[in-house]
Amino acid sequence: MPIDIILKRLINKKILILGFGREGRSTYAFIRQHLPQSKLTVADKNTNIQTTDFEDSNLDFILGDNYLEAINDFDVVIKSPGISLKNIIDNIDKEKISSQTDLFLQAFSSQCIGVTGTKGKSTTSSLIYHLLSKFSLNVVFGGNIGVPLFDIIDNIHSDTKIVLELSSHQLEFIHKSPHISLLINIFQEHLDHYCSYLDYQKAKYNIARYQTKDDFFVYNIEDERILNLIKENPFLSKALPFASKANSDAVAYFEDNNFVVKNNVERQILFSPDKDFPLEGKHNYTNVSAAVAAIYPIENIDIHKIKDFIDSFVPLAHRLEKLGKFDGITFYNDSISTIPQATIAAVEALQNVDTLILGGMDRGIDYQQFAAYFRNSTLHNFIFIGQAGKRMMTLFEQNGISRLFFAKDYIEIVQIAKKHTLKGKICLLSPAAASYDSFKNFEERGNYFRQLVVEIS
Repeated sequence: MPIDIILKRLINKKILILGFGREGRSTYAFIRQHLPQSKLTVADKNTNIQTTDFEDSNLDFILGDNYLEAINDFDVVIKSPGISLKNIIDNIDKEKISSQTDLFLQAFSSQCIGVTGTKGKSTTSSLIYHLLSKFSLNVVFGGNIGVPLFDIIDNIHSDTKIVLELSSHQLEFIHKSPHISLLINIFQEHLDHYCSYLDYQKAKYNIARYQTKDDFFVYNIEDERILNLIKENPFLSKALPFASKANSDAVAYFEDNNFVVKNNVERQILFSPDKDFPLEGKHNYTNVSAAVAAIYPIENIDIHKIKDFIDSFVPLAHRLEKLGKFDGITFYNDSISTIPQATIAAVEALQNVDTLILGGMDRGIDYQQFAAYFRNSTLHNFIFIGQAGKRMMTLFEQNGISRLFFAKDYIEIVQIAKKHTLKGKICLLSPAAASYDSFKNFEERGNYFRQLVVEIS
């Protein structure tokens, strides 16, 4: 049984659950279900955890700012994704660091389609799950979408396909890679979590690093960072590259307004996106090509039927989400865009943007080229917020860009947008920065923006 592989790693071990949010509590519930007498310790910075809620004599807690200091006292450390070890990484035994993702893949990797990338992983993994469901396959979905992997184990059978959205945090300490691994792109992101940008790239590349010759690696052949990683650490699995445009080495790409697959030298047109196609923007066409390449090696699937199913796909919230037209202005919520490349892709996808909302938490991302991109833009208004917004605004000024506004909060942002955006044009929230300075996550930021647009309009 696959689950026995997980339990073998944990039996008779001194276990630390590092982080006690949704995933940490899921880990605790799983271990208690299968190993009710195991000695467990929870470590978390949050001192408000109600330890008295747990009537468990074999459970201890380490809470507060020093919660990381006890790591070396345990045999297995099951780390939650949000916790960074960059400040202590040289002082701990990395081999004892595990996670739900690590343990899950050791048990179920042969059934998994894993999807990662700085941007596009949620849309692409959701699309793969949608298509496999429409092909009537037994399929489950979990991972970075907010569903802990241990919570889907009861729904997995020997014929189940498992679609996983995986963040760099989840991939950082894995020892097994999915059977089909998909790496969409790599850009500067999460620089606050890693010692270097290269460490972030290596964490992403773990999705292919532990594959075997019987596995498949789907990757963006146009991404220089991915190609450099492959050059430095060649993978063992079968290559299935994809691209945004015609490429002789790609198995899936977009050319002459058609999605194309290529088997050896034979080129086959799948379909052309029509007016009802649910995914706006060229970047989403690349995501579709990535999904096609990931589905390509799955047996008993006729990929020519993808067009029959893709139009029923519902785009995810906060990703070029059209909020509606208010007082002649169309508002879009693209709160998911936390890096410059994603924001540029959003602007190019919509084409009719007049007001762009930027800024948030400053993680030290380089915005020089981002500011230069808008030097000759047709956009009329730029609204900034947060420390990242202040730094962007300075760079925009240095590039001679005018009509710059700085807002103290999102209420003022919407008020400025309403006042200055031309009728018939678009106001786009696509911040190119993280949300953590004022919000729990990008979803909360997007929801608040949506609420204010409706209320103020």
